[in-house]
Amino acid sequence: MRIGFIGLGNVGGKLAGSLIRNNFKLTVFDLDKEIMNNFKSKGANTSKNPKELAETVDVVITCLPSPDACKQVMESDDGVIAGLSKDKVWLEMSTSDENDVKRMGKLVNEKKAIALDGPVSGGCHRAATGNIAIFVGGDRVAFEKILPILSAMGEKILHTGGLGSATVLKVITNYLASAHLVALGEAWTVAKKSNLDLEKTFKGIMVSSGNSFVHETESQVILNGSYNINFTMDLVLKDTSLFNNLAKKLNASLELSPLIVKTFKDGLEKYGPRAWSSMIVKRMEDLNSINFRAKGFPSELIDNEPEKKGYEI
Repeated sequence: MRIGFIGLGNVGGKLAGSLIRNNFKLTVFDLDKEIMNNFKSKGANTSKNPKELAETVDVVITCLPSPDACKQVMESDDGVIAGLSKDKVWLEMSTSDENDVKRMGKLVNEKKAIALDGPVSGGCHRAATGNIAIFVGGDRVAFEKILPILSAMGEKILHTGGLGSATVLKVITNYLASAHLVALGEAWTVAKKSNLDLEKTFKGIMVSSGNSFVHETESQVILNGSYNINFTMDLVLKDTSLFNNLAKKLNASLELSPLIVKTFKDGLEKYGPRAWSSMIVKRMEDLNSINFRAKGFPSELIDNEPEKKGYEI
């Protein structure tokens, strides 16, 4: 199958890189011409716009920073939808809004093409090695058709149900990760003020009932002081707001979610929209005039797991 990939940022670039590494025929488009040229040097074809890309491939993958960006790429005069035709597949891998995915899915279906949502979870370091998890919503037959593509980009792949279901699940998991990160800031504050050995505390949390994926990953770059999680404050605020807005739409009364959104708004105002998202714990460091430094932790996460062929869970 011929694959087109639009959006070669922190996550998309790594997912597209896995397709190149696994010898798929790939055409790419991104607003950053330097990134496109880099992919061209690795053997990918390039397109002048999303419409041209969609016309020349069987599967179009989008991985973009916001619902607005996806709307522009999909619905403009030279967008993806204008280039779609019968039986082509659109796979939306951005973290997006369920309503937007379904609305654009209808436009895709009007071209007799097929829409799937396929957001990823597990961190940029796992996206780089093809070991990330992928949720996919939409037609089961289409899911099975592109499973070889999904298996090259991710390790654990879950078909979640109808179109939009993967997007909802992804928003839920991102909310949980953000809540864990805010809680870690307070946990590290108490550990530091108790004069605990922070390296031993890291190990202790890891083997305890208080452990989380966020602790195992983000605590490492927090203790290093780089905070470099390859994910930025503005993106977390977008994700937590998507969750909070979804809850409001469902008339679900929540307590923590509005506070998490407020916390990340404050973090964005303090450190800027492009600050690493794990810097949210710096609010606690600044408030208490302390830092969470410890020796022996990496400045950036690297996935040392060998690349495995993906499979459906």
